[in-house]
Order: sequence, then structure tokens, then C-alpha cells
Amino acid sequence: MKNPGPAENERLVALLEDALVRELRLWKVPVFKDGHIQGTDITPFQVHDVILWLGDMGKLFNFCQETFALGVCVLNRLLATVKAQPKYLKCIAFTSLILSAKINEEDEVIGSVKDLVVQSGCNFSTAEILRMERIMLDKLHWDLYTATPIDFVYIFHGLLISGHPHLPSLGAQTQKRPCLQVALWTRQVQHCMACHQLSQFKGSTLALAIITLELERLTPDWFSVFTDLLKRAQIPSTEFIHCKEVVDEYLSSLEFSVPPNAVYIFDSTNMGKLQEEMSWGLTGRLGPRQTRSGKGSRGEGDADEFYDGFRCLYNEGLALEVSGDGDTVSGFHEAHQKNVSPCPPLHPAVS
Repeated sequence: MKNPGPAENERLVALLEDALVRELRLWKVPVFKDGHIQGTDITPFQVHDVILWLGDMGKLFNFCQETFALGVCVLNRLLATVKAQPKYLKCIAFTSLILSAKINEEDEVIGSVKDLVVQSGCNFSTAEILRMERIMLDKLHWDLYTATPIDFVYIFHGLLISGHPHLPSLGAQTQKRPCLQVALWTRQVQHCMACHQLSQFKGSTLALAIITLELERLTPDWFSVFTDLLKRAQIPSTEFIHCKEVVDEYLSSLEFSVPPNAVYIFDSTNMGKLQEEMSWGLTGRLGPRQTRSGKGSRGEGDADEFYDGFRCLYNEGLALEVSGDGDTVSGFHEAHQKNVSPCPPLHPAVS
């Protein structure tokens, strides 16, 4: 891969500036207080659970990572704008993913809403999803296309290749296959977007924190590179340091280890299944933002109006609950809940 020239570098800088403007204008996340989203009964675990489920749905539908990331951003904006009830959370999340797919995906990839609902195995109907779309679009003023953490990963990676082509992390091996580096950071972003503590940081801050942690590991010259990106991204240093510390702690908690002094024998019979699971990020140390209290808040009347819309939506008597039992969550979430090691299938040696 050739290093970008001056014209391409200027284009990357322009893309970053545009993404920062969109993020500043549209970024909003729910405030968690006393173990719930402020003013609701929705817990951080329920949000974490439904975001991981969205990741599984995105994989099932063959959506790109950008669609998942935008879906989470839309979900966060909606939960920060209105007072939703837990029984509507899954329907809101699913609709957020579909709206994001309509922005990012080709028509042949999306298919019909009816097909997506059937594939998902959910209990709500096509009509309910379409009515939920109208409610959400009205509350978000039909303005969904915000910049996501994955957008910033792509832009920062391009700027690194352009301005620092000789870094070990971007050396010959990565220059030949730059997608490998981006894929690692993308997997990490996907995991972080499900963490409610990290959801309080903007996507630009989260993306740069993940990249900086990798640069620290790979090169002693990471600080000068990091300061250049920090200046371009216009991120306050104190906010960035806090985000970086939380990211490091969270990603480290996802690194599973085998018991000490254990002896194992490799079993290749389940390797195919393992590779399928690992493709979603179990081998990587796979959210985003900081809130400003009071900005963009809605009054009680608007919340009541939103409840009325939901009541109208669910007149058919459908009850959707986002429970903590994990029965609707699969993929890397199940592996995380069961504390599965990222090692290949192993069995204890028979003495």
C-alpha cells in the first residue's frame, strides 16, 4: 500500500473535520444514575445486553461494522432524548439497526423489514417495527448520520499511514495488509461500545484511546504520534487520559486466561466452530462518549407523548422484555458470560 500523498492527506484532514462537526452536533448518550438510565428503569446491564445482541444481529444479516456502530449511536441518542421503558428496549434497538442499515447498506443486503424480523426470531411484527421507525425518526428529527467510533478509526489509521509511515505498527507487514490493523481496532471498538462507562465518551475519544494503547505497545515514539492526532481531533487531554484508562481496564478484563500450571492437549475436532466464533472478535480485546447534563433534555410532557406513542404501538398486547437471563444473546456475548478461554479447543491430559 502506497503512502497517501499531500492531496490525500488534505482529504483525510477534511474528513476528520467533517466527522468532528457531525459528532459535536448530534452526539448524545443517556445518563446513568443510581444503577439506571436517569428517569427510567433501564439498567446498564440491559443496555449492555441489547447492544451485544445487536452485534449478533448485524453478523446474522451480514451488515458491515459501520452499520452496527451507527445503530448503537442511534440507540444511545434515542435513550438520551426520551424516557423509554425496559419492555420497549429491544424493539428500539432492533429498529435502530434497521434505520442504520438503510443508511449504510445496499438494498440487496438489507432485504425487506419482514425478512429481517423473521430472521431475528423476535416476537414483534413488521408493522410494529415500521411504526417504531416513525416514532424514532420524529424524535431524532430525521437526522441520523452521526460520526461513529469506527469512522474515526478509519480516519486516524489513514492519518497515521500518511504522517508516520515508518512506525513499527504501520511497517512493512501492515503496509501490505492494512486491513489487519483496522480489523483489530474495529473489534475492540465493538466491544467497548457495549460498556456503559465508555459510552460516556465521544467516538473520537474512544477511537483514539484504543489506537494509542496499541501504539504504546509497539513503539517508544508513540507520544509524539499521539499528540499530533490529539491536536487534530481537538480532544481535551484530561478527558482523553480518563478514557484511555477506562479502555485499558475494560479491554484487559476481556482477556481470558487458562488456569495456572494446567497441561492441555490440542483437539482439532471443534476448530471450525471455534474459528467461526473467533471471527466476531473473541481473539481480540474487543463504546463511546461523554454527556453534558441538561443539554438537549426534554420535558415531562414530551416524555408522556413518547409513552403514548409506545402505547399506540403496542395496542395489540405484545410485551417485549429485555431480561438479564441471556436467552436472546449469542455469539461472543455467550462466550464472555461463560468466561471461555480464547485458546483453541483443549482437553486436560489423561494421566
